[in-house]
Order: sequence, then structure tokens, then C-alpha cells
Amino acid sequence: MKPHSSLDLLTEALRRLPGIGPKSAQRMAFHLLQHDREGAALLGRALSQAVEKIHHCSLCNTFTEHAICDTCQDSGRDIAMLCVVETPADQLMIEQTLTFRGLYFILMGRLSPLDGIGPKDIHLEKLLTRATDGHVTEVVLATNFTNEGEATAHYISEMLKVRGLKVSRLARGVPVGGELEHVDAGTIARAMLDRHAT
Repeated sequence: MKPHSSLDLLTEALRRLPGIGPKSAQRMAFHLLQHDREGAALLGRALSQAVEKIHHCSLCNTFTEHAICDTCQDSGRDIAMLCVVETPADQLMIEQTLTFRGLYFILMGRLSPLDGIGPKDIHLEKLLTRATDGHVTEVVLATNFTNEGEATAHYISEMLKVRGLKVSRLARGVPVGGELEHVDAGTIARAMLDRHAT
């Protein structure tokens, strides 16, 4: 078997990115080598540095270069509120709304028995330790509204309720600016069930 060339290795590495197939990876590799070698070198250095320096926050499990992330160290945060999300990207989206001033726990995934992902794979023991630290009084479950996200939220909810914690779930409904005729029936049904007084 002939050894892989540097070009093959680069193409295979690029294929690891989500949504990138063999042809796209090959085009990207050729582009970097032909038109942007400086960019390719910068990308290589940045990836190497990120892999070396970034790890998980010891409290909330998000990505950080320190033992404890900036959010967990922020004394202006409400330590009684804990929001559980699937990924650091989900945390960032909630932060951008400027509506939540509590702390977070990032699962780094969701339960998916078909894919062999169980409670240990999404750090539920670490979550339990964080949620029962004596400061947290309410846990907001902000997992995605997929089958796996719903199953994960249900599992966590049952796990925390028996320990006396208040558990709430992110509401679902019609998107801001959405017109009913263009919204799917499931979303409208959920919005109707989750309606509140005005």
C-alpha cells in the first residue's frame, strides 16, 4: 500500500469538518495550496495552538484556556440559576440574547442510545455535582427540540427533580416575525400549549 501524500492527508483532514465531502475537501486543499499558502500556514498554527491550549472549564464544561472560564468567574452572575445546553455554540446564542444572567453547564452532546451516547458521555455526573452545590435553586433546560434533545431534557429533569431542584424548560413557539401560514403545524401546536397570560 503506497503511503499517503501530504495532499491526501490535508484533504482527509478537511473532510473531518461537518458538511464537507470528498470533492469540497479537495477543492479547499487545492485553494489553500494554490492561492493562500499564508492562510493555510495561519490555519495550521491556529488549530495547533487551539488543540494545545483549549480544554474544558472545571465547573461548566465549556471551552476555555483557563481552569475556570470567564463566565463562571463573573461575580455579576446569578449563581442560583443554571442553564443546561448541548454545545458551547448554544451557550453563545443564549448569551447574545442578553436575557440570562445565570451560569451554564455545557453537556457537549445529547443522549442518543442509537449512536451509543449515554449519560456518562455527556457528563451528567459533573452536571449533578454542579446543580447540587448548594447554590443552584433552578435549572433551565435549553437542549434542542430534537428527539434526542427532548429525551436528554426529560432524563435530566427527572434526575434533578428527585433532588428537590426546580427545573424549567425553554419555551417553544412561533418565531419572532413569523407568519402563522408559514409555520409548521407542530410549532403552532406547541405554541398554543405553551401559551401564557398577557
